[in-house]
Amino acid sequence: MSDTIQSVPLLTDDNIDLFKARWGSTVYDYTLNGTAVDFQDLMVAVSEHRATAVEAEVEPLATRMRKRNEYLQKLGTALSEATQKQASFKSDDAGSTTMPGWFSVETSSLINQLCPEFIRAWEGNKCDATKAGVEGIISKLKSVIDSENNSAQTDMTRLQSLVDRRDESYTTATTLMTSVSDTRDNAIRNL
Repeated sequence: MSDTIQSVPLLTDDNIDLFKARWGSTVYDYTLNGTAVDFQDLMVAVSEHRATAVEAEVEPLATRMRKRNEYLQKLGTALSEATQKQASFKSDDAGSTTMPGWFSVETSSLINQLCPEFIRAWEGNKCDATKAGVEGIISKLKSVIDSENNSAQTDMTRLQSLVDRRDESYTTATTLMTSVSDTRDNAIRNL
């Protein structure tokens, strides 16, 4: 007498209750977007959804970080130009001499936005400022740079957290798929 292996019949509306009564569940216990799925596919979809949600948070954060870095670069250029202007004053100057030379167009615009109180008059790109005014501009620029760097550090921490969450989603999906695969392999071996 030989053993015969029969395949499990496909689940139909007629035998689904019998299958569920015998095995406790069916592969159709879960639905995703109106489609019947098994547990493995459901978990993979959940993991993919989590990863996609994290990616959706990463993109605007990365854009904000890129814009901040561009702004920090402009601030650094302005600080460099202001420091050069400060050096052009005589060291014994009491602060009454107006600033010699010109700022670049971009630096002039940035200084006018951030600290117009230190400039007495603007003519084109040339400003009329005292040594004390230039020192005030430098102080303000350093303060803004420090503030932007603190915000950048916070964003970097947030980005690292998002990357960790995304990696965790993929690790969970991989672990789950491996576990389901091992369970199925064991079930087949035990037949």
